[in-house]
Order: sequence, then C-alpha cells, then structure tokens
Amino acid sequence: MAKKSARKTSKARPLWERGYQSHGYWQGKERLGTVQLGERGQWDGVYRWQAGSRAGEAKTLAEAKRAVEQMVLSLATQLSLFADPGSD
Repeated sequence: MAKKSARKTSKARPLWERGYQSHGYWQGKERLGTVQLGERGQWDGVYRWQAGSRAGEAKTLAEAKRAVEQMVLSLATQLSLFADPGSD
C-alpha cells in the first residue's frame, strides 16, 4: 500500500525585485515593503522606504533595504503578541 507523503508547507523567502525608480520586497505574491527614489531630474539623494504602516528615509540604498527588512521582521514577531493568552 502506498503511503501519502506529508506535504511540507514552505513559505517563499522574501526577495528584492528591482522596478522603475523603486525596489520592492516581495514574499510570493505579497509585497512587504518598498524603497523609492525621487523623480529622475529632481532626485534629492534620499531613499524613501515603506514597510507596513511605517516609513522613513535613508542616505543609501543598502540602509533603506536593511530598514525595510528589519521592519518586516519586527512586524512579523509582533503578531504573536496578539495571540490568546489562555491558549497555552
């Protein structure tokens, strides 16, 4: 008799994807955050990032991406705070 294999639910790892004057942080089909530049001729040298309801600015693209990744991680860990305390 053949056994059914237990399917392991794997979440896709978040990844950065480059777009037009922006970078998006995606997990599967869900966008977790973005880093945007200003208009081409009027760019002020500031990278603006947004993740969830939080937003900020950074001097470099690497700093902006790191801020988005940290914010996504902190928002994911905060979800457990809303769990029912009596469910333990």
